[in-house]
Amino acid sequence: MSRIWDQYLDERDKKVYQEAGLGKKMGVGHKPALVIVDVQYGFTGDSPEDIEESIRKYPTSCGDSSWDAIGHIKLLLDAAREAEIPVFFTIIEGSKSASNERVAIKGSIFDHPALLEGEKGSQVVEELKPQYGEIVISKKKPSAFFGTPLVSYLTAQQVDTVIVTGCTTSGCVRATVIDAFSNNYRVVVPEECSFDRGITSHAINLFDMQQKYADVVPVEEVMKELERLKARL
Repeated sequence: MSRIWDQYLDERDKKVYQEAGLGKKMGVGHKPALVIVDVQYGFTGDSPEDIEESIRKYPTSCGDSSWDAIGHIKLLLDAAREAEIPVFFTIIEGSKSASNERVAIKGSIFDHPALLEGEKGSQVVEELKPQYGEIVISKKKPSAFFGTPLVSYLTAQQVDTVIVTGCTTSGCVRATVIDAFSNNYRVVVPEECSFDRGITSHAINLFDMQQKYADVVPVEEVMKELERLKARL
Protein backbone atom coordinates (compact mmCIF):
# COMPACT_ATOMS: atom_id res chain seq x y z
CA MET A 1 0.00 0.00 0.00
CA SER A 2 1.35 3.41 -0.98
CA ARG A 3 1.78 5.88 1.89
CA ILE A 4 2.03 9.66 1.81
CA TRP A 5 5.65 9.61 3.00
CA ASP A 6 7.01 7.10 0.47
CA GLN A 7 8.20 9.74 -1.98
CA TYR A 8 10.41 11.35 0.67
CA LEU A 9 12.32 8.17 1.60
CA ASP A 10 15.11 6.48 -0.29
CA GLU A 11 15.71 2.73 -0.28
CA ARG A 12 18.37 3.02 2.42
CA ASP A 13 15.93 4.81 4.74
CA LYS A 14 13.30 2.14 4.24
CA LYS A 15 15.79 -0.68 4.84
CA VAL A 16 17.24 0.87 8.00
CA TYR A 17 13.85 1.39 9.66
CA GLN A 18 12.65 -2.06 8.67
CA GLU A 19 15.76 -3.89 9.85
CA ALA A 20 15.74 -1.94 13.12
CA GLY A 21 12.31 -3.39 13.84
CA LEU A 22 10.56 -0.03 14.05
CA GLY A 23 6.96 0.60 13.01
CA LYS A 24 5.33 -2.25 14.94
CA LYS A 25 1.55 -2.03 15.18
CA MET A 26 -0.11 -1.58 18.59
CA GLY A 27 -3.75 -1.77 17.55
CA VAL A 28 -6.83 -0.32 19.21
CA GLY A 29 -7.59 -1.32 22.79
CA HIS A 30 -10.91 -1.87 24.56
CA LYS A 31 -11.82 1.78 25.21
CA PRO A 32 -10.66 4.42 22.72
CA ALA A 33 -11.27 8.16 22.88
CA LEU A 34 -11.18 10.67 20.05
CA VAL A 35 -9.08 13.82 20.51
CA ILE A 36 -9.53 16.60 17.93
CA VAL A 37 -6.59 18.96 18.26
CA ASP A 38 -7.02 22.66 17.45
CA VAL A 39 -9.37 22.41 14.46
CA GLN A 40 -10.36 26.04 14.89
CA TYR A 41 -10.76 28.87 12.41
CA GLY A 42 -7.35 30.28 13.31
CA PHE A 43 -5.76 27.17 11.78
CA THR A 44 -8.26 26.53 8.98
CA GLY A 45 -9.42 29.94 7.80
CA ASP A 46 -13.09 30.76 7.40
CA SER A 47 -13.48 28.59 4.31
CA PRO A 48 -11.40 26.58 1.84
CA GLU A 49 -8.94 28.91 0.12
CA ASP A 50 -5.28 29.01 -0.82
CA ILE A 51 -3.03 29.35 2.18
CA GLU A 52 -1.51 32.54 0.77
CA GLU A 53 -4.92 34.17 1.04
CA SER A 54 -5.95 32.56 4.31
CA ILE A 55 -2.90 33.77 6.26
CA ARG A 56 -3.84 37.36 5.49
CA LYS A 57 -6.60 37.06 8.11
CA TYR A 58 -5.29 34.21 10.25
CA PRO A 59 -1.47 34.02 10.23
CA THR A 60 -1.57 30.48 11.68
CA SER A 61 -3.89 29.12 8.97
CA CYS A 62 -3.02 25.98 7.04
CA GLY A 63 -5.28 26.92 4.13
CA ASP A 64 -7.30 24.56 2.01
CA SER A 65 -5.48 21.40 3.16
CA SER A 66 -7.26 21.81 6.48
CA TRP A 67 -10.67 21.60 4.82
CA ASP A 68 -9.72 18.37 3.06
CA ALA A 69 -8.98 16.90 6.48
CA ILE A 70 -12.11 18.33 8.11
CA GLY A 71 -14.32 16.22 5.85
CA HIS A 72 -12.56 13.06 7.04
CA ILE A 73 -12.57 14.18 10.68
CA LYS A 74 -16.32 14.80 10.47
CA LEU A 75 -16.96 11.24 9.29
CA LEU A 76 -14.77 9.91 12.09
CA LEU A 77 -16.47 12.15 14.65
CA ASP A 78 -19.90 10.91 13.56
CA ALA A 79 -18.69 7.31 13.91
CA ALA A 80 -17.23 8.06 17.36
CA ARG A 81 -20.54 9.50 18.51
CA GLU A 82 -22.43 6.47 17.23
CA ALA A 83 -19.98 4.16 19.00
CA GLU A 84 -20.42 6.27 22.16
CA ILE A 85 -16.72 6.77 22.81
CA PRO A 86 -15.45 9.88 24.63
CA VAL A 87 -14.70 12.91 22.43
CA PHE A 88 -12.38 15.77 23.37
CA PHE A 89 -11.49 18.97 21.56
CA THR A 90 -8.58 21.30 22.20
CA ILE A 91 -8.18 24.93 21.20
CA ILE A 92 -5.41 27.50 21.52
CA GLU A 93 -6.39 31.06 22.31
CA GLY A 94 -4.26 34.08 22.99
CA SER A 95 -4.76 35.86 26.28
CA LYS A 96 -6.24 39.36 26.38
CA SER A 97 -4.71 40.06 29.78
CA ALA A 98 -1.31 38.37 29.80
CA SER A 99 1.73 37.85 27.62
CA ASN A 100 1.37 35.49 24.68
CA GLU A 101 5.11 34.95 24.36
CA ARG A 102 5.70 31.28 23.57
CA VAL A 103 2.02 30.35 23.42
CA ALA A 104 2.05 27.19 21.27
CA ILE A 105 5.14 28.30 19.32
CA LYS A 106 8.06 30.66 19.84
CA GLY A 107 7.27 34.33 19.39
CA SER A 108 4.00 36.14 20.13
CA ILE A 109 1.87 35.16 17.15
CA PHE A 110 -1.16 34.66 19.41
CA ASP A 111 -1.20 38.38 20.12
CA HIS A 112 -2.92 38.63 16.73
CA PRO A 113 -6.44 40.08 17.26
CA ALA A 114 -8.13 37.23 15.40
CA LEU A 115 -6.52 34.61 17.66
CA LEU A 116 -7.41 36.01 21.08
CA GLU A 117 -9.82 34.51 23.62
CA GLY A 118 -13.42 34.65 22.42
CA GLU A 119 -12.53 35.64 18.87
CA LYS A 120 -13.56 33.53 15.89
CA GLY A 121 -10.05 32.25 15.35
CA SER A 122 -10.21 30.41 18.69
CA GLN A 123 -13.51 28.64 17.92
CA VAL A 124 -13.90 25.04 16.75
CA VAL A 125 -15.11 25.03 13.14
CA GLU A 126 -18.87 24.73 12.76
CA GLU A 127 -18.57 21.46 10.82
CA LEU A 128 -17.20 19.78 13.97
CA LYS A 129 -19.19 21.72 16.57
CA PRO A 130 -18.91 20.01 19.96
CA GLN A 131 -22.05 18.46 21.38
CA TYR A 132 -23.24 18.36 24.96
CA GLY A 133 -20.90 16.20 27.02
CA GLU A 134 -17.92 16.63 24.69
CA ILE A 135 -15.20 18.52 26.52
CA VAL A 136 -13.33 21.46 25.00
CA ILE A 137 -9.92 22.07 26.56
CA SER A 138 -8.08 25.37 26.14
CA LYS A 139 -4.31 24.94 26.11
CA LYS A 140 -1.28 27.19 25.81
CA LYS A 141 1.34 24.67 24.69
CA PRO A 142 1.51 22.20 21.80
CA SER A 143 0.44 19.03 23.60
CA ALA A 144 -3.18 18.42 24.56
CA PHE A 145 -1.78 16.90 27.76
CA PHE A 146 0.59 19.64 28.94
CA GLY A 147 -0.94 21.71 31.73
CA THR A 148 -4.45 20.36 31.08
CA PRO A 149 -6.78 17.89 32.87
CA LEU A 150 -6.96 15.54 29.87
CA VAL A 151 -5.33 12.58 31.65
CA SER A 152 -7.83 12.81 34.51
CA TYR A 153 -10.74 12.75 32.05
CA LEU A 154 -9.27 9.75 30.22
CA THR A 155 -8.62 7.94 33.49
CA ALA A 156 -12.16 8.55 34.71
CA GLN A 157 -13.52 6.92 31.55
CA GLN A 158 -10.99 4.06 31.57
CA VAL A 159 -9.62 4.99 28.17
CA ASP A 160 -6.71 2.92 26.90
CA THR A 161 -6.40 4.21 23.33
CA VAL A 162 -6.21 7.79 22.05
CA ILE A 163 -7.19 8.54 18.45
CA VAL A 164 -5.47 11.82 17.60
CA THR A 165 -6.65 14.09 14.78
CA GLY A 166 -6.24 17.76 13.88
CA CYS A 167 -3.35 20.13 13.43
CA THR A 168 -0.64 20.78 12.91
CA THR A 169 0.82 17.37 12.17
CA SER A 170 4.35 18.52 12.95
CA GLY A 171 3.36 20.57 15.99
CA CYS A 172 0.41 20.01 18.29
CA VAL A 173 -0.59 16.63 16.83
CA ARG A 174 2.94 15.28 17.19
CA ALA A 175 3.31 16.71 20.71
CA THR A 176 -0.02 15.17 21.73
CA VAL A 177 0.93 11.81 20.24
CA ILE A 178 4.25 11.72 22.09
CA ASP A 179 2.64 12.66 25.40
CA ALA A 180 -0.13 10.10 24.90
CA PHE A 181 2.49 7.44 24.23
CA SER A 182 4.51 8.65 27.23
CA ASN A 183 1.41 8.19 29.39
CA ASN A 184 1.16 4.57 28.18
CA TYR A 185 -1.85 4.94 25.93
CA ARG A 186 -2.12 3.16 22.64
CA VAL A 187 -2.09 5.88 19.99
CA VAL A 188 -3.76 5.94 16.57
CA VAL A 189 -3.44 8.71 13.98
CA PRO A 190 -5.84 8.43 11.03
CA GLU A 191 -3.67 9.56 8.12
CA GLU A 192 -6.30 11.69 6.37
CA CYS A 193 -7.42 13.40 9.59
CA SER A 194 -4.42 15.62 10.28
CA PHE A 195 -3.04 18.59 8.37
CA ASP A 196 -0.18 21.06 8.27
CA ARG A 197 0.89 24.13 6.37
CA GLY A 198 3.64 22.25 4.53
CA ILE A 199 3.26 18.88 2.79
CA THR A 200 6.82 17.70 3.39
CA SER A 201 6.68 18.37 7.12
CA HIS A 202 3.23 16.76 7.25
CA ALA A 203 4.36 13.59 5.49
CA ILE A 204 7.64 13.09 7.32
CA ASN A 205 6.10 13.65 10.73
CA LEU A 206 3.41 11.09 9.97
CA PHE A 207 6.17 8.66 8.99
CA ASP A 208 8.17 9.34 12.14
CA MET A 209 5.15 8.93 14.40
CA GLN A 210 4.29 5.67 12.65
CA GLN A 211 7.77 4.33 13.26
CA LYS A 212 8.00 5.28 16.94
CA TYR A 213 4.84 6.30 18.76
CA ALA A 214 1.56 5.61 16.96
CA ASP A 215 -0.28 3.53 14.42
CA VAL A 216 -0.67 5.90 11.48
CA VAL A 217 -3.35 4.18 9.43
CA PRO A 218 -5.98 5.06 6.83
CA VAL A 219 -9.10 6.56 8.37
CA GLU A 220 -11.14 3.74 6.84
CA GLU A 221 -9.34 1.30 9.13
CA VAL A 222 -10.21 3.37 12.21
CA MET A 223 -13.83 3.60 11.08
CA LYS A 224 -13.99 -0.20 10.93
CA GLU A 225 -12.69 -0.42 14.50
CA LEU A 226 -15.42 1.97 15.65
CA GLU A 227 -18.02 -0.07 13.78
CA ARG A 228 -16.90 -3.12 15.75
CA LEU A 229 -17.20 -1.17 18.98
CA LYS A 230 -20.67 0.01 18.02
CA ALA A 231 -21.72 -3.57 17.30
CA ARG A 232 -20.70 -4.60 20.83
CA LEU A 233 -22.90 -1.95 22.45
